[in-house]
Amino acid sequence: MGAAARASAWLWGAVLGAGACYCAYRLARSERTRRSSGRPDAPCRPGIANIPQSPGSLEAPDLQKLICLLEAEDPLVREKALITLGNSAAFSANQEIIRDFGGLPAIGNLLDDPNVKVKEKALDALNNLSMNLRNQEEIKVFIGKVCEETCSSPLNSELQLAGLRLLTNMSVTNDYQHLVADSISNFLYLLSAGNEKTQVQVLKVLVNLSANPAMTKELLGAQAPLSLISLLDSGVAREVLLRIVRLVANLNDHVSRKESTAWRPLSEDSLFALLYGESGLCAQKLTALTRHPDPEVKEQITRITAIAP
Repeated sequence: MGAAARASAWLWGAVLGAGACYCAYRLARSERTRRSSGRPDAPCRPGIANIPQSPGSLEAPDLQKLICLLEAEDPLVREKALITLGNSAAFSANQEIIRDFGGLPAIGNLLDDPNVKVKEKALDALNNLSMNLRNQEEIKVFIGKVCEETCSSPLNSELQLAGLRLLTNMSVTNDYQHLVADSISNFLYLLSAGNEKTQVQVLKVLVNLSANPAMTKELLGAQAPLSLISLLDSGVAREVLLRIVRLVANLNDHVSRKESTAWRPLSEDSLFALLYGESGLCAQKLTALTRHPDPEVKEQITRITAIAP
């Protein structure tokens, strides 16, 4: 069997045997961590010989070889390598190993890959890797590209959802939220036009942003479709409604701390105008929701009505 064939066979075996591999990860984790300072410096050429045949346990050299396979010409090999790297990144020790071997830029650069599935799996892998705060420091350079791919992907596509999941993780803290500010209007469009899965994922990002007072102006100044007001309705799916009233409640907390005249220069098609405009339609919708049967929804409505902006 040639080197390329052995590489492909090992990779497919690693994917198929992921379940068994995870058990081995847990058993080997402490030993792998102990040896991490002495990682071998193996030559990095995709498809080289001596790639392990068994997926029984992926050690540091195995992860390095997977990173090498990201340079393979075959997009299917790149895709499967990303799946395995993404799965392995469910374990904190592997998150560090992948970073130390230069895996983060190698994966991030595949956001420019012409193959849609490769881009999707690259986003999935980065999503798992972003659970590590040190990894976020390297992933932040790709946020602009992630926003671009997310907003330009087909509506409700798996690629779009993968991008939104990564942006959700990256926006949990305030450190990188400013990097998505230019995409907020696009997120509001996705919220208006997307299906329930897309709406929930968009709202996770927006709620994260709204928890930070420093992002209030960017959120309220973003262009917002009029159709968003229809989401403030008792007939809307609970997971969507709960998040959108939490978004409004967070913004309301921040707006109420400033005189309302400070926000008036914002345009007539802004989120501010939609929520606090003279039509009073939003206020009417929120009043109707005070009778909503869900206690968490009612809790957020109480937050809103308790402090008028």
